[in-house]
Amino acid sequence: MSVPALEARGLVKQFGALLATDDVSFTIQAGARQALIGPNGAGKTTLINLLTGVVEPTEGQVLLQDHNVTALSSSQRVRLGLSRTFQINQLFPHLTPAESLGLAISERNGSGADFWRVAGTRPAIVAEIEELLTRFGLEGEMDQPTRKLPYGKQRLLEIALALATRPRVLLLDEPAAGVPEEERQDILAALSALPADVAILLIEHDMDLVFTFATRISVLVAGRLLTEGEPEEIAADERVRAVYLGEDAG
Repeated sequence: MSVPALEARGLVKQFGALLATDDVSFTIQAGARQALIGPNGAGKTTLINLLTGVVEPTEGQVLLQDHNVTALSSSQRVRLGLSRTFQINQLFPHLTPAESLGLAISERNGSGADFWRVAGTRPAIVAEIEELLTRFGLEGEMDQPTRKLPYGKQRLLEIALALATRPRVLLLDEPAAGVPEEERQDILAALSALPADVAILLIEHDMDLVFTFATRISVLVAGRLLTEGEPEEIAADERVRAVYLGEDAG
């Protein structure tokens, strides 16, 4: 059996009397298109923070390609191939998309401090900036300050920046949150075009996006993993309909 791209083993996170994550174990295989869903307060953000090293678990382990990374910082996990986006974008408002991508690529290459001198003098960096701008449909906005971009374009830029780290695993925390309906198709198109060898875990409330994108879905309720399966199985699960969709399980 192949080694999972990312694995959680018995993750527990307790904040005082609050048990936010309760013995969660699951795996994400290489190249997976997986979604994590659950009602508000289910513990999804806490779980993502545990996987990415934002918070430390009370108990349990996180393994990245079979390597225990539980004690490593977020930045160390990024260098090992685990990247994420956030519910609220983490962008440089005064930089352009081209500059932002150049900074991310230079940082990955260990030349971040020399970004302004290096980016324009290294053809490989310029070529990668151009490729990412094209992949995410940002060529027309490449020289605009990020703060002036439509919100959907800002979300696309954040995904592009995460991809610039060359991750093996990419966690997307509600990439469509706050994006106007007319721009959501751009998000879906960008997700569909992500490299096939990168494992993706999508955390999202937009069920149309989830069921279009994911081939496997994990359902988190009250900090515990309720069930996992293919989209058809999850859609037909009475427990999921009862706790997530607010239907009577009958």
